[in-house]
Amino acid sequence: MADIYISLGSNVEREYHVQQGLQALACSFELPFEQLQLSSLFESEAIGFSGSAFYNMVIGITTLLSVEQVATRLRNIEFNHGRTIDAKKFSPRTLDLDLLLYDDLIIDLPAQLPRNEINKNAFVLWPLSEVAPQVVHPIIKQNYDTLWQNYDKNHQKLKIVANCW
Repeated sequence: MADIYISLGSNVEREYHVQQGLQALACSFELPFEQLQLSSLFESEAIGFSGSAFYNMVIGITTLLSVEQVATRLRNIEFNHGRTIDAKKFSPRTLDLDLLLYDDLIIDLPAQLPRNEINKNAFVLWPLSEVAPQVVHPIIKQNYDTLWQNYDKNHQKLKIVANCW
């Protein structure tokens, strides 16, 4: 069994796509919705482009699937919810699912693990610190609670919003 953590984001019909993304994750990983570890829901400004604010969160799941299978399922969920194959990196998203961690695996393909943006973006680190506070970053060798406590919170504006599920 592997513990995985997935970042979910949306800035297009945010509530709808967060709800749909969570349901799709539960269905794809064959779990009751209640077995998903959910962070708070956060609102953050768009990073890297001018656009509507995002809703972001992190989901923890325990799975028997390989990292390749997980990456494929996440990509399929994105495509099934309006993501196009030629979507630009910094652009509006109906649903953006990024595999952040797969146990303590360190790889570059089929996904960069641990994901480089974990300790760079508040919208990833804060929710990850909620669902995996004592998990240790496999490269930095500090837990996510400590990384969040040491993060420059003036760097990016982020706020908790009411959950929509």
